[in-house]
Amino acid sequence: MAETLRLLDEYGPLCDAMYMMMSADGQVTNNEREVLTGALRNLSGDTLRTVHIEAMLEAAAKKTAEDGREKRMQDIIETLQEDATRGEVAFVLAAAIAFADNAIADQENEVLNQFAEGLGIDEERANELLESVEEDLRAMGG
Repeated sequence: MAETLRLLDEYGPLCDAMYMMMSADGQVTNNEREVLTGALRNLSGDTLRTVHIEAMLEAAAKKTAEDGREKRMQDIIETLQEDATRGEVAFVLAAAIAFADNAIADQENEVLNQFAEGLGIDEERANELLESVEEDLRAMGG
């Protein structure tokens, strides 16, 4: 149980950030779910199981519905602001979700901009991070 709580504490905010991106255009696709699951498994060295990931996604959806997107976005940004590296990881993960369906919708672009601004990632750094995501996806045949 303690291990599960540690995992949720460590990866929950990253999952939340990805959920905000997934739900930005009003629909959560299977591609987006697969990217999220793969990313969290990768980051956690496969310690996160599907059951954990589903629970985090469900919690993210519930919290967003309760608090509203704007407040939820602010809470996630505040949580991630404490650690610049983790903030960049969240930004990159959100970008990977945005690219999952091969096109970034206006709403997704807006979410990326909010994250960059809130996390103190300047435009130049944001562009570098986005380019690295695109290169990684191309390398994986995405």
